[in-house]
Amino acid sequence: MTETSVAVPAAAPMVAIVGRPNVGKSTLFNRLVGRRQAIVHDQPGVTRDRISARVELTGEGAPSRTVELVDTGGLVPEEDPLGLNKQVRLAVEESDLLLLVVDGRQGPVSADERVWQELRRSGKPAILVVNKGDTREAAEGFDEFYRLGLPRQVLVSAEHGRGIGELVDALLETAEENLPPPVEAPEIDAPAVAVVGRPNVGKSSILNRLLGQERSLVSPVAGTTRDPVDTLVEREGGRYLFIDTAGIRRRSQVSGAAEDLAVMMARRQIERAQLAVLVVDATAGVTSGDLAIAGSIWELGRAAVVVVNKWDLLESEARENLEESWERLETLLARPRRLNTSALTGRGLDKLFPLLAPTLEDFHLELPTAELNRLLEDAVKRAKPPAHRGRPWKLYYATQVSSRPPTF
Repeated sequence: MTETSVAVPAAAPMVAIVGRPNVGKSTLFNRLVGRRQAIVHDQPGVTRDRISARVELTGEGAPSRTVELVDTGGLVPEEDPLGLNKQVRLAVEESDLLLLVVDGRQGPVSADERVWQELRRSGKPAILVVNKGDTREAAEGFDEFYRLGLPRQVLVSAEHGRGIGELVDALLETAEENLPPPVEAPEIDAPAVAVVGRPNVGKSSILNRLLGQERSLVSPVAGTTRDPVDTLVEREGGRYLFIDTAGIRRRSQVSGAAEDLAVMMARRQIERAQLAVLVVDATAGVTSGDLAIAGSIWELGRAAVVVVNKWDLLESEARENLEESWERLETLLARPRRLNTSALTGRGLDKLFPLLAPTLEDFHLELPTAELNRLLEDAVKRAKPPAHRGRPWKLYYATQVSSRPPTF
């Protein structure tokens, strides 16, 4: 197995963009991210699922920071026509800092006051972002927003980029005052393995079995694990740094919102790892939440092993459902190695470590160009390339441009 000394980065602090509907949260998110990732539309409630992106913030005063920026749907206290409020509250609960966005053209309205009254109970540091500040009315009414009680506020136009530099400076200063300083990641001579999956599929139970001790809190209530727990393990002749992924808090038991947040938190830990162990609940089959997390593994280019947990609880009908749904996951992750197991009894878990080493070897695979082109020639002989306007494509050569993962 290939082992290298690597720095395992800590999860970046989370900054949530919040506010009532149609104040420009997604436009601000896109401006800070630097690309059009969130859907922008003048119809309130367009952002139904949270969107996140890792952003490097650099200003003139405080030191630079990498943050996980989260775009949320509009918060409407006492009303929830689109079912968004629960997701927004979960994002606020998991965040370290808030950007409260208001509409500078409209001036302070009672809806902004109700939103802030609800958000301030979280105790999270916040910056008031007065958006749509490209008009004289917005500039003249800027001071009126101080009545909301936020000590730091910035006038911006997310659509035109005005004031974004000042906002970044304020964000960095607030982070320096309220958040712990970034920790330099230590060099660890072991590949990082992230244990990921939907809430309550048995991630912490599996890790505890692997370690032979109660290293992570285990509870039947979905969302017990809040912070990542890194543990160095030596087994089967190899060393691995296991990351037990952060989940959602105990009181967050709304299935839809909980799974959305689980995907977001899993992605943060997958970024820190070389290999992801995706835990699937055998009794539920492969769900859309499992596929979403698998999609993050694929998008981030990480190696993957799938552990099908609660195998001992399967009846014949549930087993058929699992195998029928498995095909989609197998295609998405390019036929990953699979282990059927039970964290409750420990059955089969001893076979996990022998799967990690060959998976990591595949992850670091480097093929000589000559061998790769022999494979290409064999493939062309077996299946002729397609034709375009009656003329067949001619494939000249192939080359590997990188590993981790192998890319050709």
